[in-house]
Amino acid sequence: MENIILTGYMGSGKTTVGRNVAKLKDYTFVDTDEMIVEQHHRSINEIFATDGEQAFRDMETALLRQLIDEKREHLVISTGGGMPMRAENRQLLSELGKVVYLKAGPKTIYNRIKGDTSRPLLKCENPMRRIEEMIAQRAPLYEEGALFIINVDELRQSEAALKIIENCDEH
Repeated sequence: MENIILTGYMGSGKTTVGRNVAKLKDYTFVDTDEMIVEQHHRSINEIFATDGEQAFRDMETALLRQLIDEKREHLVISTGGGMPMRAENRQLLSELGKVVYLKAGPKTIYNRIKGDTSRPLLKCENPMRRIEEMIAQRAPLYEEGALFIINVDELRQSEAALKIIENCDEH
């Protein structure tokens, strides 16, 4: 399918870079977290608090199946940071389009998201250590599911968007 899917840890730039890519390619930008909030009429924090993380992950899988069933194309899809953790989701993402991993180091992530209270997995005593642990756990699966990787630590968002388009056009 003719879609570009952005994966990566929270704060890696999936939404901002994704909006840039969509504008440059004249695609439609969608954010899976926003779609889930809209479909379920609750914030992600509410879903996590009420139903738990597993239920949220099930909602992510259902949304991917829905996008495939609807045969939606010319989308730039920003995924939730945990979406690629399930093997089933990595498979569904690859069916949906070209998967790009926006790779960012813990310091970059921390500096971008410190003070953001909307991130349920970072509501802890030591967010930096939590980021380091989660990146170490998730990075191999992000890499496994990606067609290619863009390291965004040293790139401006506009540069990252151009690299994504360039790489997608080559593949």
